[in-house]
Amino acid sequence: MGRRQFGSVRKLPSGRWQASYWHLGIRHIAEITQMTKADANAFLAASETQIRRGNWVDPWAARMLFADWAEEWRTSIVDLRPSTKARDLGYLERYVLPRFGKLELGQVDHMAVRAWVAELSASGLSPATTTKAAQILGKIMKAAVQAGLLIKSPCDGIRLPRIERTEMRFLDATEVRALAAAIDPRYKATVLLAAYGGLRAGELFGLRAKRIDPLRRTITVAETLVDVGGHPYFGPPKTRAGHRTIPLPRVAAEPLAAHLVTYGRQPDDLVFTAPEGGPVQLNLWRRRFWAPAVRAAGLAHLRPHDLRHTAVALWIAAGANPKEAATRAGHTSVSFTLDRYGHLFPGSEQRLNDALDLLADEAENGADDEPDGPENDPSARQNSVSIAHVARTPESDTVSDERSQAPDQGEHGGRCGTRTHDLSRVNPIHSCLCDDNKGRKTA
Repeated sequence: MGRRQFGSVRKLPSGRWQASYWHLGIRHIAEITQMTKADANAFLAASETQIRRGNWVDPWAARMLFADWAEEWRTSIVDLRPSTKARDLGYLERYVLPRFGKLELGQVDHMAVRAWVAELSASGLSPATTTKAAQILGKIMKAAVQAGLLIKSPCDGIRLPRIERTEMRFLDATEVRALAAAIDPRYKATVLLAAYGGLRAGELFGLRAKRIDPLRRTITVAETLVDVGGHPYFGPPKTRAGHRTIPLPRVAAEPLAAHLVTYGRQPDDLVFTAPEGGPVQLNLWRRRFWAPAVRAAGLAHLRPHDLRHTAVALWIAAGANPKEAATRAGHTSVSFTLDRYGHLFPGSEQRLNDALDLLADEAENGADDEPDGPENDPSARQNSVSIAHVARTPESDTVSDERSQAPDQGEHGGRCGTRTHDLSRVNPIHSCLCDDNKGRKTA
């Protein structure tokens, strides 16, 4: 008995050949007819291979409209903060749906995406906005692949515009004091907390009185306030590292304590509220209080987030190491802190250069001042410098003395019979000019 053929082909009245096959209880008919019977059989063979390999995709599924699939994707989002979700859907509505909404999923190919990215860039959108819009499209198409609607995402391999990092704005202590004096008194402590404590705006306006420890001069960041479509939303910090306890200097702790006394807060009350009471709406607060204070202090083009950059700069200037700065700022890793603020850590390059110059000066002065002798042999000096940081101990001197008296060191290996993997046993001033190497010339 011969092997049962997968699918079937039939000749149409037009003379062309049409292939069809059954899969998952549904008969699938090829959308495109073939010129020859061999071509129709080749189509069936390719479809059978896809089924066997597990990468078969229903050809009719790709005919779903992009707008319909984007709506299904939107309703399935469960892992984003409300503010992030609102931002992403804004990109979808403004940039993605106007271009692809009326197309079928299968019609959104690689070249169509490339052309769209190029058009966004040419329209004057910033590289960051163009990149974010393309990332949203990529998420939607990746979900379509995972749902079995597409074989491959058309966004794979798309080159996006390069995002140039903008220069950060830092204030000095005098400018911070001027800004704090210029703003409405009820928000003076917010300026000082942001500039010396490194709090984000959402962390400031989500802070409750019970999170403040006046005796230890610390605050605990455990909640943030974000504005989503004009509605306040309280949630956890941006990252796990964002949940932190921050020690405050007196310049920030004392005005904060005075604020609590002046405005009287119960433990569960927000520390900073709108003038009419209730949570602060950040956009409105910027217009009513922040912008006028910035102008009055003579600090043009200053954002609230620039105070967070200022805090990190002030910590570094005060001597904080990268780990301390990362912990206070709530960064997820020290590497991020170094990548973002590494240029502010002073003196590391100069200290290295000074140390190298010192070694060179010592070598030069030693060559000029010291008499000739075996102890000034260049190879001995080189060996001494190379192990200058190895601690010398009485035990190492004893071991070295014993080895210098031993006639046979061959069991230890090495060119001088003194190789060891234990650096604690190395004599810092012991050279390799051993007695058994008397025949070798030295410089």
